[in-house]
Amino acid sequence: MHAVILDAASLGPDIDLSPIENRVSRLTRHDFTSADEATKRLAEADVAIVNKVKLSAETLEALPRLRLICVLATGTNNIDMSAAERLGIRVRNVTAYGTASVAQHSLMMILALAARLPRYQDDVARGRWNTSPFFCLLEHRTLQLEGKHLVIVGQGELGNRVAKLAEGLGMNVSFAARPGGHDDHRPSLADLAPSADVLSLHCPLTEATHHLIDAAMLARFKPSALLINCARGGIIDENAALAALREDRLGGLGVDVLPEEPPRDGHPLLDALTESLNLIVTPHNAWIAPEARQRIVELTARNLMALD
Repeated sequence: MHAVILDAASLGPDIDLSPIENRVSRLTRHDFTSADEATKRLAEADVAIVNKVKLSAETLEALPRLRLICVLATGTNNIDMSAAERLGIRVRNVTAYGTASVAQHSLMMILALAARLPRYQDDVARGRWNTSPFFCLLEHRTLQLEGKHLVIVGQGELGNRVAKLAEGLGMNVSFAARPGGHDDHRPSLADLAPSADVLSLHCPLTEATHHLIDAAMLARFKPSALLINCARGGIIDENAALAALREDRLGGLGVDVLPEEPPRDGHPLLDALTESLNLIVTPHNAWIAPEARQRIVELTARNLMALD
């Protein structure tokens, strides 16, 4: 069985690929591959192993030998799934590999925004502490999380882990009904929004969740509320959220994802990092704990058994 990994560098240089190597007769490794290079590089492959490389219908149709695609992630939107099914190519992804890592990152954002860490760090960097008339700075009102209300969208493994961590801080947790779900009897996000102190998103990007957090939804929240998105870019309307943050209609904003990644042409949230806002933007790295990345390899090795 010949397997070709197209974007091995996306796992990092410190990850051991031997669990995959031990499952195949030959593993060809490419650190980076463009969509245009994929057909040539997969020409002799029985298995394609990809993270974010796009495999279009045209590419898959040109690969009669290909029998399995192993995705090094949960999302499969970079694969033309209908073409793969039509051509008899199996697609296997990995799930729940980064639960601890992403939950930790989400909690970090909640804690940092609650403490107004970005704003106080900026104050210290600008020398404002040095000139304070007394021993501390207290210009920015912080949020004690104990007893506060966390609303989570997405009650999967990740949402439940974040809930458990938040409950350890003494927070009260509610799960919103699944957006677009018609048989979900939990309260809707719109109903929960007015009482929420923190909203954390852990749902997929779908038609029902695209711009779930728009200007109208933001208007339902307290001006002090914190908004965390470690799910997918596009679930929030970033421009509306930034406007609310600048106008003190939102207490804090933390995102690990943007609609286009990497943001080659920039993004308003990146430009806003130079302002003194309670804003955190991280480069889609909530998942990157070494344990999580190694787990991806182990789960992918199991997925190779689909050809046994």
